[in-house]
Amino acid sequence: MAPQLMWIGLGNMGRGMCKNLVEKGNLDKPLILYNRTKKRAEDLAATLPAGKTEVVDTIEEGVKKADIIFTIVSNDAAVKEAISSVLQSDVKGKLIVDCSTIHPDTTKQLAQDVLAKGAEFIASPVFGAPAAANAGMLLFVPAGPKSSIDKLRPYTTGVMGKAEIPFEDKPYESSLKLKLLGNTFIINMVSILGEGLALGEKAGVGVQPVKQLVDLIFGGVYSGYAERMVSGTYWKMEEPLFSADNARKDAGHAMDLARSVGLELKLTKRADEYLEVVADHAGGAKGDIAGIYGAVRKQSGLEFENDA
Repeated sequence: MAPQLMWIGLGNMGRGMCKNLVEKGNLDKPLILYNRTKKRAEDLAATLPAGKTEVVDTIEEGVKKADIIFTIVSNDAAVKEAISSVLQSDVKGKLIVDCSTIHPDTTKQLAQDVLAKGAEFIASPVFGAPAAANAGMLLFVPAGPKSSIDKLRPYTTGVMGKAEIPFEDKPYESSLKLKLLGNTFIINMVSILGEGLALGEKAGVGVQPVKQLVDLIFGGVYSGYAERMVSGTYWKMEEPLFSADNARKDAGHAMDLARSVGLELKLTKRADEYLEVVADHAGGAKGDIAGIYGAVRKQSGLEFENDA
């Protein structure tokens, strides 16, 4: 029999991941859903086939039934709170998989807490935007014992993800170090695009030729972010794809990691300053990372919002 799965955290990543688990995970039991705001779990369940999910009122209620428990929440404090609630139950023999992006030191401590209770632990942050989560095209980065990662694999590549970069039998925090490093690539890329588009406008080149250049030379994720900027999506969207708060959290963790090994991430520091402007202007939980374009515009004498 397939194990009973539980999911904790239904933000814009968790919802898509659950959708693919239900549709492609070959589950023979309903996926147990828990979210701090219960309505979000109920709303998701309503979009999925009848009988394929079970919404629970408390984490403890779900953990009692579950064999594998996934968590993906917004920050270190939220992960600590969720895992602490999980560990209030008897978890001996269960597998806990955290897909959140948090500080490596937090992951290391969580792993110790989980193992002390007789459960297995995998740290498996993911790369990819909410659209990739919806499409089942995430990149998983699992770290921990190979035997535990093997229990996770039936639900990653080909179900929720397209590939993995595994750290088999490596320290749990290894995957979070790669995740934070990778997120600095994204944060710095967005800053470069924001500066380039603002410079194009201020210098009289225009934003469309700059966007064409990005599309023709770089494409892919560069084009996606440039489109969010040029189209004005960065200030019009109801829910951010990557909030300023979360981007600043990741930037801060990455800079702390760098300092611990004698490096300074100067580009990331500048990007964080832009993100602070985004948070002040639009709200840290509501402002999107692509709002860095607005921050650059504002600091150069233009309006934060473009006229798209």
